[in-house]
Amino acid sequence: MNPLAGFLSLLFPLSPLPLLALLALGACGGPGADGAEAGAGAAEAAGADAPAAAVRPGIDVLLADSSHLIDGRRVGLITNRSGVGRDGTSTIDLLHGYADAELTALFAPEHGIRGTEAEGSAIDDATDEGTGLPIYSLYSETRAPTPEMLASIDVLAFDIQDIGARYYTYVSTMALAMEAAGRAGIPMIVLDRPNPIGGLTQGPVLDPAFATFVGLYPVPVRHGLTAGELARLYRGAFGVEVELHVVPAAGWSAERWFDETDLPWIAPSLNMPSLESATHYPGTCLFEGTNLSVGRGTPTAFQVLGAPWMDGEAWVAEIGTVAGAAEAAAVTEAAGVARLPGVEIRAVAFTPESPSDGRFAGEEISGIRLTVTDRSAYDPVRTAVAALLAARRLSGDAWEWRVRHFDRLAGSDGLRLAIDRGAPLAEITAEWAADVAAFEALRRPYLLYPR
Repeated sequence: MNPLAGFLSLLFPLSPLPLLALLALGACGGPGADGAEAGAGAAEAAGADAPAAAVRPGIDVLLADSSHLIDGRRVGLITNRSGVGRDGTSTIDLLHGYADAELTALFAPEHGIRGTEAEGSAIDDATDEGTGLPIYSLYSETRAPTPEMLASIDVLAFDIQDIGARYYTYVSTMALAMEAAGRAGIPMIVLDRPNPIGGLTQGPVLDPAFATFVGLYPVPVRHGLTAGELARLYRGAFGVEVELHVVPAAGWSAERWFDETDLPWIAPSLNMPSLESATHYPGTCLFEGTNLSVGRGTPTAFQVLGAPWMDGEAWVAEIGTVAGAAEAAAVTEAAGVARLPGVEIRAVAFTPESPSDGRFAGEEISGIRLTVTDRSAYDPVRTAVAALLAARRLSGDAWEWRVRHFDRLAGSDGLRLAIDRGAPLAEITAEWAADVAAFEALRRPYLLYPR
C-alpha cells in the first residue's frame, strides 16, 4: 500500500499528541496564513543565480523587511545555538535587543537551547543567563508548549537549522508547536534557513502506522525541503491548523548546498560536526537501529561505521558485491575500496571516545568510511541499505537489531524484514520510487525556493 495515499485518505483525524503518548520518543498551500508573504519577494528576486554573499537567514529578513509580524507583540522563541543571523549574532540576542517587540520566553528542543546535551537526554526548564528569560523544555515529558507556557506571548517563532532528514527531531518540535499555537489562537512564525543538503528527495516514505516524534508525517527520509516549506506542507496537506507565516531565507535556491552560501556552519547538535556528516546522515543514521557504531565520539560521526567483530576490508568487498548487480559498471572495487555512485567507501579503523550512545568506548574497531565524490549522484539512503545488507551477511550471530528504533527510522518494518531475508538491493529500493513521486507532487504547492 502507498503510505502517502493511505495517510491522505485519513489526514490524521486525531492529533499526533495522543499517539506520541503511546510511543517511545527521542532520536536521532495557498496564499494567506500558510503562505510566505513575509519576505517572499526578496527570496524570489534573488533566485538561483544570486551570489553566495546574498543569502540571508529568515531572522535577518524578519528584522529588515517583515518586522510587522512581531511589532508591538510579545514573542516566544524556539531555538538553539544554530539560530543566528548572518553576522553570527544569536537570534535570542537579536530579538531581545529589538526595541519594537518584547522577547518574553524561550523554548528548548532536543539537545537543549545551547545544543550541548546528548541525544535522547531529557532537557530541564531553566533560566537564560544572558537575558534572564525563562527557558521552557520541549524535550522532556512535555513535547509541545502548554497553555501556561504560551500565556505570556502573542506570537511564537521557530529558528533552528534543520538537517534535511525526516528523523531530525527539530521539525517534529516545530510541528507540535504549530499545533499548540493554533489551539491557543496565536500565530506561528518560521524563520527559515537553507536545507544544507539541497532539494533532492530520496528514501522510503514513512508509513503513518509508524509515526513517532522521530517522524510524524509521511515524508521520505530525505525530503528536500526547508523547515519553512515543511511547515507549509504540514498545514496545507496534513491538516495542522494554525496561522502560519514563513519568513524565507533570501537568496537561496534548492540547488545550493550549505557550503555554497556564506553562512557559518554551526553544528545544530553535538554529532553533526560538518556538512559531510550531514550529507551521509539520511543513510548512516539507520545504523542507529543496529548494534554498530555510527562514529559518535569521533570527529567523523555518521561518516564512519563499524564494530569490533567487523572486518572493514571484507565489508567493503561485500558492499561491492551487494551493489554490483544493481549498479553494474558504476561500481568498481580495489583492495579495501568500493565506489558507488557519488561516494567512495574505504576500510578504516577508529576509536570512539566517550560516545554519547555508549557504543565501544575506547575500543579500536574496524569498519568503513564514506566520502562523497559527487553529491549530485549520491543517494545516501540507497548506499546505507547496501552497507546494511553487507553487514548483516557478515555479522552472523553478533548482529542485533534495535527493532523499534530501526523501524521508526526507516518508517516501517518493511526495510528491516527485507534486509533479514537478504532481498536484492534493487528490489528494496525500487519500492520507494512511486511514493517519492507522489510526495514530490504533494509538496509542489508549498515550495518557496527555485529548483
